[in-house]
Amino acid sequence: MTDLVIRTLDTHDAHLFDALPDPLGAAEGHRATVHRPEWKRVALRDGKVVARGAWWGGPDDTEPLNINWFDVAEGEEEAGAELLRSAPWQVELEINLPARGRENPAVRAAADTVFAAARAAGYELLVERYLYRWTPECGLPERPGRLVFEPEADDAVFHDALRRIHSVTLDAHALKAIKEGGVDQAAREEMEFFHWCPSPREWWQVARTERGELAGIHIPARNLTSPVIGFIGVLPEHRGHGYAYDLLVECTRFLVEQGAEFISGATDQGNFPMAANFAKAGHPVVKERINFHIPGVTR
Repeated sequence: MTDLVIRTLDTHDAHLFDALPDPLGAAEGHRATVHRPEWKRVALRDGKVVARGAWWGGPDDTEPLNINWFDVAEGEEEAGAELLRSAPWQVELEINLPARGRENPAVRAAADTVFAAARAAGYELLVERYLYRWTPECGLPERPGRLVFEPEADDAVFHDALRRIHSVTLDAHALKAIKEGGVDQAAREEMEFFHWCPSPREWWQVARTERGELAGIHIPARNLTSPVIGFIGVLPEHRGHGYAYDLLVECTRFLVEQGAEFISGATDQGNFPMAANFAKAGHPVVKERINFHIPGVTR
């Protein structure tokens, strides 16, 4: 087998990134995503692209936040692994698949190749997630009317709520942060993401019971391409009443009132209660996301 050439692209050879088949449908999923040419890398053998990766970050980010496009040709797992290993950025890897895509043999084979390359590069599975997309055709769920929602200007209120929520979390990213630095780190990472989003800070809301007790929070947001269900969380002492559904409904309706024509959302596949809430609120699963990380490397 001939030697492998790893190449970082620029504006002059960015076309090489499109020279590999797209069995996982990444191009369709990234129609609205802006990838910087200099954060794209390819592996070539005999001048042919056999693996590619696109690292991604926001317009003001000086380094990528993740890899959100990674393809590897059949039998070229080591080429894909070397593409990842040799990169100057060791960040989380996201692989998106069509909903129930692994029931398709061709998609399953392509995904297995990508997963094998990631593992050979030192990545380990962190979590598998459901991705949702609400549209008006899904119907707008009625507000249960059990909670009172209001904006809250004090970041400390949200930080404290997040600490309490994450003390009993099922979320894999939060559990990873807790393992690295406790609930304070988990709360801080959430807050940093909310502030990173270009949506208004005034959208963040707290939810109170009719007696005025803080029951939870929800964060309607926009990322760089979509209105999103940013965060849904119920305080531990108020769990068991189904309030997460109330929060999700309010977050959905709030975004629609702000003009959203579609809404993206996500939850870990192992978070069965939240997945059930998304289904109940009319948010269909459109994709599955598999997140890999390098143990010991913090974001």
